[in-house]
Amino acid sequence: MSNGLKSKIFLEQAGYRQRRLRDALRFWPIFGCILLVIPLLWASEPADHALDTNALIYIFGVWVLLIAVTAIMARRLRVDDAPDPDFKP
Repeated sequence: MSNGLKSKIFLEQAGYRQRRLRDALRFWPIFGCILLVIPLLWASEPADHALDTNALIYIFGVWVLLIAVTAIMARRLRVDDAPDPDFKP
């Protein structure tokens, strides 16, 4: 029954990865909001300035992380969207 050809995958691997990357990019702002809200859950007293500093460092770190990961994912998405030069309609 097999004629020696490799069986086709349900979805092409590149197309599957592209869809999963787009799904991740859609979820990324929600994940970022959750990470940025975490310092609100930390208990702090009005005289405790060390906790305020830690919260600011955390928020800045999360902000930089979100920007860096977004840039990496956008670059990978742009590379995958490049047209195939060998394709002839």
